[in-house]
Amino acid sequence: MKTFTAIGSTVDLSSIDTDATPGFAGDKRAAEAELAANGAELGELQERLFAESRFGGTRKVLLVLQAMDTAGKGGIVRHVVGGVDPQGVRIHGFKAPTEEEQQHDFLWRVRKQLPPAGVIGVFDRSHYESVLIHRVRSLSTPEEIEERYGLIVEFERELVASRTTIIKVMLHISSEEQKVRLQDRLDRPDKHWKYNPGDVDERMLWPAYQEAYELAIARTATADAPWHVIPANKKWYARWAVQQLLLEALRGLDPQWPKANYDVEAEKVRLAAT
Repeated sequence: MKTFTAIGSTVDLSSIDTDATPGFAGDKRAAEAELAANGAELGELQERLFAESRFGGTRKVLLVLQAMDTAGKGGIVRHVVGGVDPQGVRIHGFKAPTEEEQQHDFLWRVRKQLPPAGVIGVFDRSHYESVLIHRVRSLSTPEEIEERYGLIVEFERELVASRTTIIKVMLHISSEEQKVRLQDRLDRPDKHWKYNPGDVDERMLWPAYQEAYELAIARTATADAPWHVIPANKKWYARWAVQQLLLEALRGLDPQWPKANYDVEAEKVRLAAT
């Protein structure tokens, strides 16, 4: 996958073309056809990972989706992850912390939602909210935020050590594209439910959010848990790209169907006699 991948490097989001389609030369129709065609392989790989866990396997996958509002996280969940068996997927969206969650450290609620063995976990927003919105809105001190970068790196290092494959994705859209998508939500009654007046307030802070993302990516990108910045002005491309990242990760794990822990031939005889 030829996305912009950051590993311990500085990031300039303004230099990444949000309309680009790196790694894919086709058009929307071709991308959607490939997305559908690859769905069967993704589904089988996920099922094999799940089956492996039923016989002692401990491996799992965590897909972290971060983005500005309207960037298409929900579409990724529906069109990419939605194609696999639901029993092998855990999806969680992190909203503003509850009173109980505020009584604990910022990773407490995240640990509770981590995927078990054999499962693909998806975070629609994640622990990174505690260094993104907290920086932009000054909800924590600069010293606290700097400390959290280190805590996140250590947390993700622990996950990798526990056999979790982490795929961190920032869906990167332009300010102009976000405005078009927000306008569409206002123009269509069937999308009014998706519109949040607060999105405009956050939009006013666009430059600050871009800086916060650049810092978070640079501080937390590691060899085991790199960041993938995916141009997302074209929703069809972003969906294809995330599917490719999932496929690459699962192909790398190469889960196998577990061998039966019973005598298959003997069971055939027993079954035939019933």
